[in-house]
Amino acid sequence: MYKKPGQQEEQHRLILPRDNEIIGVVTKCSGATNFIVFCSDKNERTCAIPGRLKRRFWIKEGDIVLVKPWIVQGNERGDIIWRYSIMDKSLLKQKGYEVPT
Repeated sequence: MYKKPGQQEEQHRLILPRDNEIIGVVTKCSGATNFIVFCSDKNERTCAIPGRLKRRFWIKEGDIVLVKPWIVQGNERGDIIWRYSIMDKSLLKQKGYEVPT
């Protein structure tokens, strides 16, 4: 990315899971915004991208994502709230988070 003179370099911020958020890996795309995600708690969830985030990031099979399980059907359904980059995978492992493969 181009940096203007005198401008601070932008730091990459790692988003960590909070209260009941789970890290998972996308195993299958099943529609426009629906995905099958294998989560670190050994559950396979059907996850969707909420409307406010639809155009913010593109997700494909094998991507590492942050999933927020639904209150109802929490072991079966969830929302994808963040997509991690390839560099983030090693950072998550360094921090002690289990990243499913």
